[in-house]
Order: sequence, then C-alpha cells, then structure tokens
Amino acid sequence: MARSSFWGDFRKFLMQGNVLDLAVAVVIGSAFGKIVNSLVEDIITPAILSPAIRAARVENLQALQFQGIKYGVFLAAIINFLVIALCVFLLIRAYEKAKRRFVREEAIEEAAADPVVISQERLTNAIDRLTSTMNR
Repeated sequence: MARSSFWGDFRKFLMQGNVLDLAVAVVIGSAFGKIVNSLVEDIITPAILSPAIRAARVENLQALQFQGIKYGVFLAAIINFLVIALCVFLLIRAYEKAKRRFVREEAIEEAAADPVVISQERLTNAIDRLTSTMNR
C-alpha cells in the first residue's frame, strides 16, 4: 500500500497546469482592472459627469452627502460598475467577432484543402479533357 506524503501531494497540485493558468489569469486580471479603473475614474467619469457636477455646483462627486449619507460615493460606484461592465462587454464582443471570423477563415481553408473536393476537381478536369478529346 503506497502512502503519499502531504508535501508530495501539495507539490503535485502546484505543478498542475491549472494552478499556473489561474495565477497568470489573476495577475493579468489585476493589471487589467487597474487600467479599467483609471479609464473610468480619470477619463470617462470626468468627461460624462463634468456638466452635471458643474450644474450641481459640486467640486467632487464623492463628496456629495445628505445628513451623513454619502450618496456621492454610491453614485461613483454605480458609474464605475456601468463603465467597467461596458468595457468588458465590448472586449467580449470584439473577441467573439474575431473568433467567428477566424472560424470562417479556417472553414474556407479546410474546404480548399479537403481531399474529397480536390479529387472531385481532378475527376471533373479529367472528364472535361476526355470530352474535348473525343469531340476532336
């Protein structure tokens, strides 16, 4: 009866590809999150909300509050969520569009390189040559 050690099992777990893939995804996701947050907080939120903030005579959206209720922070969080969701949606949509295009291109390449199609074309050409030879 073979007994495996805790550390041996742990090492085996760490060496699996899924753990490494997950680690890479977390690091890239974190970096992407920082980019999207900067886009939202530094570019889109000021661009969209500047007229509304000026009309409300507010210096900072997050400073809005009523009797201790910081609804400005809540509004900023909602806007951040909506913009982040929009960015993720646009990325997924672009990915799906590119994926469909690549699948179509692969299907065209496969049809062009399909041995059955090639043999049918050769057979058709041979029959055409035979027909033209017999007609002469």
